[in-house]
Amino acid sequence: MSRVEEGRPYAWGELYAALLVLEGIAVTGRIAAVPEQQVRRTAYMPRSVFEDRLRGVGGHVFTARQKGGSTAEAAAAVFADIGRLIRPERMPLHGLGQSAAEEFRQGYEARVAAYRKAWAELAG
Repeated sequence: MSRVEEGRPYAWGELYAALLVLEGIAVTGRIAAVPEQQVRRTAYMPRSVFEDRLRGVGGHVFTARQKGGSTAEAAAAVFADIGRLIRPERMPLHGLGQSAAEEFRQGYEARVAAYRKAWAELAG
């Protein structure tokens, strides 16, 4: 039996967290979680949300890196994570079922917690 952490929905939740954390540190200089309802909505249409959010990644990296210090360091690490978290396979167009949506949420929460631990001074 495989672990939840090895599945696609979990990895997509981690990717979602990385995209939001990068945006947060670029815009506010903080790592902040989004409301549970937003995470649930994204789980039901992850591909379209990812396509939309990925369009802004370059600008977010540029903005965050110019802030210097731990913000710039965090932005570089999260940007590298995004590249690794995009799985080398086609993401389905449809949303996730209830069980997969829960795995998505778990991946999101785990990745946000890891970033908060790594850059406690940016946790908001």
